[in-house]
Amino acid sequence: MNNLSAFAALDANPLSKTCYLGTHHNRFNLLQRPRNVVVCSVKPSVASPSLLSVAGSPNSGPNRIESLTQVSGVLGCQWGDEGKGKLVDILAEHFDIVARCQGGANAGHTIYNAEGKKFALHLVPSGILNEDTLCVIGNGVVVHLPGLFKEIDGLESNGVSCKGRILVSDRAHLLFDFHQAVDGLRESELAKSFIGTTKRGIGPCYSSKVIRNGIRVGDLRHMDTLPQKLDLLLSDAASRFKGFEYGPQMLREEVEKYKRFAERLEPFIADTVLVVNEAISEKKKILVEGGQATMLDIDFGTYPFVTSSSPSAGGICTGLGIAPRVLGDLVGVVKAYTTRVGSGPFPTENLGKEGDLLRLQGQEFGTTTGRPRRCGWLDIVALKYCCQINGFSSVNLTKLDVLSDFPAIQLGVAYKTSDGTPIKSFPGDLRLLEQVKVEYEVLPGWNTDISNVRSYSELPKAARQYVERIEELVGVPIHYIGVGPGRDALIYK
Repeated sequence: MNNLSAFAALDANPLSKTCYLGTHHNRFNLLQRPRNVVVCSVKPSVASPSLLSVAGSPNSGPNRIESLTQVSGVLGCQWGDEGKGKLVDILAEHFDIVARCQGGANAGHTIYNAEGKKFALHLVPSGILNEDTLCVIGNGVVVHLPGLFKEIDGLESNGVSCKGRILVSDRAHLLFDFHQAVDGLRESELAKSFIGTTKRGIGPCYSSKVIRNGIRVGDLRHMDTLPQKLDLLLSDAASRFKGFEYGPQMLREEVEKYKRFAERLEPFIADTVLVVNEAISEKKKILVEGGQATMLDIDFGTYPFVTSSSPSAGGICTGLGIAPRVLGDLVGVVKAYTTRVGSGPFPTENLGKEGDLLRLQGQEFGTTTGRPRRCGWLDIVALKYCCQINGFSSVNLTKLDVLSDFPAIQLGVAYKTSDGTPIKSFPGDLRLLEQVKVEYEVLPGWNTDISNVRSYSELPKAARQYVERIEELVGVPIHYIGVGPGRDALIYK
């Protein structure tokens, strides 16, 4: 008797000019030896006036936000954890809808309310703290219902009303607990070549979607066919992984559980493609919140050390069902330095005292996993690449305050091959990427706390020089500068 039959039976120095060359080594030896680097000084420079905004101009502060287009987006420029949630939370007050378009509970967005209370969100869009904002979880997101309900319960218990304020696409795919189990088995199988995923089941769920045996939110409205669909999914996992045990009891328990989930989820389910496009026709403002970041994009990231979705601009259209022509301003969010969680190349990674200080000062531990993040200097090559792919109209530079204790700050401005040949763009060849020499510019630090600064003109000269040098190198204006975790710790430029 097969499982389905059994189930039925059971009832279903900044100004110096010196340069030095480091030597590249295997990643396992990097803790003892320097990375492959070329370090050079930089002469003080002023960014192009066309790229910069004057403090106090009509484009500053709330006017800056109000000028954002009807459909705007906030996307990550690095390997995630840039602080996208904070900007979305701030901007949400000026938008009618905040929508997630891809990823799942592997996204961890930390935001603070007006009283300074901390909220860690994983599936619910970061606009939820603004009571007039409708939050949409689009078709491109993979949804783990136990996690979603836990998040909603946590928000409600802290006085944040979610009733009538969250819509989940009927086309979004369901992420089951067994997807998480499979994620762990898959990582164990890979041994030394593991990806370093969050083990939240994201990859296996997207795999189910792509091979066309996934289960969508809308399927919960047809409980008569759910057992067959679940059996197919679970049987497939059992045939693939020896450590995955599956039997009729598991099937029965899953079906019973999802019967209860279906009841609770029903008020949230909607045709979000229709909802979002009608909102666009009615001239309502929509803000798209990206999860993860471009350097983790399944196509453009450091494959295979990437996520399983498209956190770049293209994912907005496919993940919400909106036309490319309606997209307007896209804000790229980037830390004033670089971090990464998990495995994969990280050209500007600093394994010395500076990296440790960045981790300590920036409290670089994952919102979703709690894992310590790998830290290093800002990678301009990677940032330019992300700006090119996404066409950002502006940038939000976050955590500038973290650099306040450094006497000198480095910017990774160029890559070269082992023989000194310049590399024009961020390479897709991982072997080449692991061997690149990074050329750094060294800028002076400011050695003073800037966490209470709220005006660009009041930042120390060295801090402004750092910001403007980034603008000059990347060619995109920096309109928002984060100097702390709170909502108010933002400088409009």
